[in-house]
Amino acid sequence: MQKRLFALFFSLLLILNPAALLAQGGLDPELLAKIRKEANENSQIMKTLHVLTDIYGPRLTGSPSLKAAGEWAAKQMTSWGLANAHLEPWDFGHPGWANERLTAHLVSPVREPLVAEVLAWTPGTTGVVKSTVYQMVPPANPTEEELVKFFAAEKSKVAGKIVMVGRQTIIPVNFNPAPKRLDDAQAKARFSGAGPAGPPAMMNRPQPPAPQPGEPRKLNPREVAERIDAFLVENRAALRVNDAAMEQRRIRAFNNRTFDPAKAVPTVIISNEDYGRISRILADGTPVELEFEIVNRNYPEGRTAYNVIAEIPGSDLKDEVIMLGGHLDSWHAATGATDNAIGCATMMEAARIINALGLKPRRTIRVALWSGEEQGLLGSLAYVRDHFGSFESPKPEYSKFGGYFNIDMGTGKARGMSLFGPAEGADVLRTALEPFADYGFVGVGATRSRGLGGSDHTSFNQAGLPGISVGQDPIEYTTVTWHTNLDTYERIIEDDTRKSAAIIAAAVYLLASRDAQLPRFAAEAMPALPPARP
Repeated sequence: MQKRLFALFFSLLLILNPAALLAQGGLDPELLAKIRKEANENSQIMKTLHVLTDIYGPRLTGSPSLKAAGEWAAKQMTSWGLANAHLEPWDFGHPGWANERLTAHLVSPVREPLVAEVLAWTPGTTGVVKSTVYQMVPPANPTEEELVKFFAAEKSKVAGKIVMVGRQTIIPVNFNPAPKRLDDAQAKARFSGAGPAGPPAMMNRPQPPAPQPGEPRKLNPREVAERIDAFLVENRAALRVNDAAMEQRRIRAFNNRTFDPAKAVPTVIISNEDYGRISRILADGTPVELEFEIVNRNYPEGRTAYNVIAEIPGSDLKDEVIMLGGHLDSWHAATGATDNAIGCATMMEAARIINALGLKPRRTIRVALWSGEEQGLLGSLAYVRDHFGSFESPKPEYSKFGGYFNIDMGTGKARGMSLFGPAEGADVLRTALEPFADYGFVGVGATRSRGLGGSDHTSFNQAGLPGISVGQDPIEYTTVTWHTNLDTYERIIEDDTRKSAAIIAAAVYLLASRDAQLPRFAAEAMPALPPARP
């Protein structure tokens, strides 16, 4: 009887006075226990992940599969009781693209299938293409003049050929693999609040050295790639082959940066092992013949892309908003499980937990699943621009915004957070989330950077709004699954994701229910925008 009376009292408390569930500096322990219980016993994460990956993956921006995944997510959140679920359009400006078929074979002097992926926004072949291979090795860090001279010497060698561009990348054996978990000392150092707490650096693209006074400018890698594509189109090469430059047959397949298939020949990335084998046979003086069939499809309607939005309406402060989300789009070489279907499933789950417990937030809680992240955070940038503006040019909703939680680092459990704002804001979250120390959560740090890049929280940071990045154990994210052909459902650790969802649900509900918004930078203390990138 006492348990029933307590449950009744607790339910009435949620409805009549959500602020009463805030203990000194955080949430009531009884509520935290309920959040944990719901996360562990009724989790929908793996079901959500299955649908987003196995049914709708991959989810390239502008593709029908991404739109269908968004429509399903909106319907699913509606079935959980969230309100106002809809797809919000924004202008991607490029047609959608999808690869429907790829066969790749070494046919002479031996017969062997190749491990390969297609470069996005490149054309398909006209039926089966079989031809001899020519390996073209452009100069490193060329000037415009040097590259033009190189092309003149190569012009007669590529017509009708399958052209391998560049030497094989030599990948040494790694005797010191990266740990899959952050140890507590590392995590505490990163999220102690004493210094920068942003995510670790990902893959830094090499840039040409700065020219000395009087020297001609070196072309950057993007300029070199576009000039090579134009050269191969103009001189009627049959197909381009790139080296994946990763060990153990992993492939990262990105895109033709012009988004115009007419400006490239059919292009594939093959495994480093296959690329090396072919290179060595060619070096023997033995001709090599390859065979490909590629079927790609363009979708003009993909010029309009969509973010997915759903809400838990607030009460007395319902015009103020707390957001959480992650990007729904993925690259096309796999089903985009760690990047970032699991992030979307986790944020959807955090909102489901809050709603399933009957919690009544004072501020509106808004879930956002972005598109266009992989092409440059485009969906979240459009949303922030249209809804909030920026510190320099705010819209009416700017002052009503209370924070955006973002997760986008794979399957590892949440170990800390990074908040754009003064240290006092990080203190609020750090204190409130201390009860999750047993889950491995160690703290919240603050950052002053308005730099754009990494993930969608920086779209908010750039605008001077409190973006909150969830830091995670690396597991295999940067080493194995990030943007690769191995990014699948099997790489997910369910228990880690449940812990993350519980932590995020607690943090979101805290910000949605406390009396004041998180402390922000005063106008005179707002960090300046960084210089525009060249």
